[in-house]
Amino acid sequence: MVENPFDVEIRVGEVLEAESFPEANKPKMTKLWIDLGDEFGEIQSAAQLDHHYDPADLVGRQVLCATNLGSVRIAGFKSEALTVGVPDEDEYPVLVEPDEDVPLGGLLF
Repeated sequence: MVENPFDVEIRVGEVLEAESFPEANKPKMTKLWIDLGDEFGEIQSAAQLDHHYDPADLVGRQVLCATNLGSVRIAGFKSEALTVGVPDEDEYPVLVEPDEDVPLGGLLF
């Protein structure tokens, strides 16, 4: 677990698979399987993305993930990273992502 917010590691990953997550208590949740590259492997993340994104359209996109915050179980699904977004005017997340392809696992600086 991170004690200092400046110790958070945000890495780039590619969405391998995504599906709606209606079992979660929060609305509009999505299950994500994300590839962080050879060094870090595949992780899972649950994010409130169904408001803006169809799960099928997320596959192949590069996203930013906070990877060292620990993991949580959400309705039985192990979420190992926080997929980074910023709120729109209705407080729904909009993804933060590179504007061109970059190497997977790269650390935000």
